[in-house]
Amino acid sequence: MEKKSTFGFTDFAENWNGRLAMLGLAIGLATELMTGKGILAQLGLM
Repeated sequence: MEKKSTFGFTDFAENWNGRLAMLGLAIGLATELMTGKGILAQLGLM
């Protein structure tokens, strides 16, 4: 029986990576709309 890999470019890892990226983008846009500042301004970099 072959052991299933849980590290590297697996379908499982790529699915979670995509989901978390979409969630991060949505949270970033919502935060920008609520504060009126971009992410760099919120972090004090601009």
